[in-house]
Amino acid sequence: MTETSARFREFKMPDVGEGLTEAEILKWYVQPGDTVTDGQVVCEVETAKAAVELPIPFDGVVHELRFPEGTTVDVGEVIISVDVAPGSGEPAAEAAAPAQAPVPEAPAEEPEAPKGRQPVLVGYGVAESSTKRRPRKGASVPVQAAAAAVQAELNGHGAAPAAKPLAKPPVRKLAKDLGIDLARVVPTGPDGVITREDVHAAAAPVAEQAASAGAAPAGVSRETTPAPVAAVVASGERETRVPIKGVRKATAQAMIGSAFTAPHVTEFVTVDVTRTMKLVEELKGDKEMAGLRVNPLLLIAKALLVAIKRNPEVNASWDEAAQEIVLKHYVNLGIAAATPRGLIVPNIKDAHDKTLPQLAASLGDLVSTAREGKTSPAAMQGGTVTITNVGVFGVDTGTPILNPGESAILAVGAIKLQPWVHKGKVKPRQVTTLALSFDHRLVDGELGSKVLADVAAILEQPKRLITWA
Repeated sequence: MTETSARFREFKMPDVGEGLTEAEILKWYVQPGDTVTDGQVVCEVETAKAAVELPIPFDGVVHELRFPEGTTVDVGEVIISVDVAPGSGEPAAEAAAPAQAPVPEAPAEEPEAPKGRQPVLVGYGVAESSTKRRPRKGASVPVQAAAAAVQAELNGHGAAPAAKPLAKPPVRKLAKDLGIDLARVVPTGPDGVITREDVHAAAAPVAEQAASAGAAPAGVSRETTPAPVAAVVASGERETRVPIKGVRKATAQAMIGSAFTAPHVTEFVTVDVTRTMKLVEELKGDKEMAGLRVNPLLLIAKALLVAIKRNPEVNASWDEAAQEIVLKHYVNLGIAAATPRGLIVPNIKDAHDKTLPQLAASLGDLVSTAREGKTSPAAMQGGTVTITNVGVFGVDTGTPILNPGESAILAVGAIKLQPWVHKGKVKPRQVTTLALSFDHRLVDGELGSKVLADVAAILEQPKRLITWA
């Protein structure tokens, strides 16, 4: 955010996740001409970690939205400008003027930010060095002119524009990887800049590209949301391609890094959890647990925390750069959650210090926030161990992959009524299978076995939560 004049102020895409480089604008909550106040949420963006709502840190009237919904924007790019002194000259709603109004030419160089530290919204700051821009060489190409030139070439009525296409280095690399000639891409970004979406559109089949080029006027952003599968099937296509981005892309990269960096070992144990299920029902009627989410996962989480307390060496991380094992004297307990945007692993900070009611409250908040898609990036950082409950899908167990930077992950299978030898007789009992994956650089077979055995023993005899805690 910089103050470009005494009247207009700009808000830049912040780094909302400690080192993230870009975010996609999911939804605008304001339009040009709307009045905004300090702290008002103006848009929702999706980073590689979560969907985040962005509040604006000053009052005024919206002058311009720089990017349409569905656009991926680099951190540090201006996304909205606001008239902070409406009524002091030209109308503030000039950005909302009729569409036929001429588009002003962009200056060759952006104005330099004023000296001194700029005011930033806490948690949304961007390093000052990342906001400085070098002047562009040559005049910028208007969107309509560039699009018309490219369209003429596609139709066989003209040649590619002589000017070098405007695109950022990441976009140029994407085009190179996809084998796309940027000179043949219709730009839809501000000042004729080619965006990622433009490159993806150009990579589509020629027939589809021609149809979309004929239907969408130059300068209007294409819809980037993939078509529903039903629609694709109805059109006779046998495949549909969905862009990999956001949370799903980050998860894939993290899992590849984890699987090929940390040597995984997985151990399994099947356990009778009948007494734990009875305790769950009793706790539901306990007045101290009133209004809290009480389920088997709560007691499994508590059992794992007790097992870590008894075997603290399992709660560690591997520092490759320093060639050190970092023992953690706290437990940030991660809970894997499936959301519409993909798998995320928020964690409960300092879970080891929480009582059972406090742990239940934290689990409830974590789950409801994840389902609403409001989990913050901070909630997914700093985890030490994780639980993934595959049993909710009816799966018996699995071999989970470690969350990057963590030493262990516990998979919980479905709890089913099965024949079980109990007190010398075969009886129907509630049974589940647990799987513990761990980093074999940090955790040897003995330590991993002790942790898993302790969890199983507590779930079989939950009174151990008292005697072992």
